[in-house]
Amino acid sequence: MSLPIISADQRLAERRGTKGCIFGKSGIGKTSLLWTLNPATTLFMDLEAGDLAIEGWAGDSIRPRTWQECRDFAVFIGGPNPALRDDQAYSPAHFAAVCEHFGDPAALDRYETIFVDSITVAGRLCFQWAKGQPEAFAEKTGRPDVRGAYGLHGREMIGWLTHLQHTRAKNVWFVGILDEKLDDFNRRFFVPQIDGAKTGNELPGIVDEVITMVEMSEEGGKPYRAFICQTLNSGGYPAKDRSGRLDPVEEPHLGRLMEKIRGPAKPATERMEFVRPADLSSARTPDQSHS
Repeated sequence: MSLPIISADQRLAERRGTKGCIFGKSGIGKTSLLWTLNPATTLFMDLEAGDLAIEGWAGDSIRPRTWQECRDFAVFIGGPNPALRDDQAYSPAHFAAVCEHFGDPAALDRYETIFVDSITVAGRLCFQWAKGQPEAFAEKTGRPDVRGAYGLHGREMIGWLTHLQHTRAKNVWFVGILDEKLDDFNRRFFVPQIDGAKTGNELPGIVDEVITMVEMSEEGGKPYRAFICQTLNSGGYPAKDRSGRLDPVEEPHLGRLMEKIRGPAKPATERMEFVRPADLSSARTPDQSHS
């Protein structure tokens, strides 16, 4: 048996989809981004039953109503994880059972993009399921244990997101609501609206792209929508671009955004700054800032 090394040529020739999440306030137009995608190759996972915004859109959809259905669709889309035991979700046994129920997974080959609306509702379904599991009850007293429920909820959500993230050949986009809050010093900050802190904290490390959809204004005051795509942004919005191809602000067109992500990569020396600024005399180091 030869050493299973994947050469650079093989890796670059692989078909790999983009995995990302798009956050924004309610009503900003996240679901309407489906209009910017090819309906023939897009599958809409409609968790919110909020498809009024895309009435007339010609694409296919699925409508999971329970957390078990969310897990079933994830393993049907992403295939089995051979590292898991047969009694675990996303295992070969789980995949076989789902295929027996849904049919041949080759039916999904026509879809290039999975659009999940929304991760906020997926989190609610997951938490509702978690509250009914044995881990959500104290072993000695049998009373509900909220900490146990949240712990299980966090593990389940991360497992679900990670499994979909490993669907290499497809684009998977999650959309969710972004909450604006104030800290103890009255400073504004943003957090994804997802039950429990674990999912929101770990999500940016799972996906390739984190995009915030915001409202901006022209000089004359006319508002328009835009994507914030890079971590260093003046508004403090959650954002990340693993591709290194996106500008700090992009037009709110998901189809063209993916085309740009798939475009030629810039050299690393152009994507990142490896030298220190010329004048650091006025800068304060993290240690100095607390002195």
